[in-house]
Amino acid sequence: MENNKVKILKTEILSDNWYTLNKVTFEYLKKNGTLETQSREAYDRGNGATILLYNKESKTVILTRQFRLPTYINGNEDGMMIEACAGLLDKDNPEDCIKRETEEELGYEISDIKKVFEVYMSPGSVTEILYFFIAEYSKSMKINDGGGLEEEQEEIEVLELNIDKALEMIDSGEIKDAKTIMLLQHVRLKNIL
Repeated sequence: MENNKVKILKTEILSDNWYTLNKVTFEYLKKNGTLETQSREAYDRGNGATILLYNKESKTVILTRQFRLPTYINGNEDGMMIEACAGLLDKDNPEDCIKRETEEELGYEISDIKKVFEVYMSPGSVTEILYFFIAEYSKSMKINDGGGLEEEQEEIEVLELNIDKALEMIDSGEIKDAKTIMLLQHVRLKNIL
């Protein structure tokens, strides 16, 4: 994974309690030709996938609402976040992961999904790549109530919202999740909804 500009000198695990926090010391070749030794921390939680389900006929999208501790710690009064369905790959490919998460979290069985892009969500500190998908849904695809898995301590509320209302919720600050904002804006910019 090294190139002619970067040489990893040392990697130390600072924590591997939930995911892995590494301290990486490396040499970086600057534009002026000098080598500079730098040290950074990088959080490795694996890669993930996210999806926005949409219905063209009703002009609705399916989102979730759940408690997110980091947002609570950083001033989100009740810690609740409205988000697109998402999950970690857990050694699956992105497509299989997001189909599984859609069933677990939203209660819909989908087959025809479209990958729209992949993104480093916080490249200054987190190694994760997030794969973004969209899929059309209908009531006939609903196989259960969703809500997540109890063994994963998930307590997820499933929301069906009009696309215009969801976009207004970005402006009002009710939706503050980056992946969700990106997917909502994508379906609007591409005239999907």
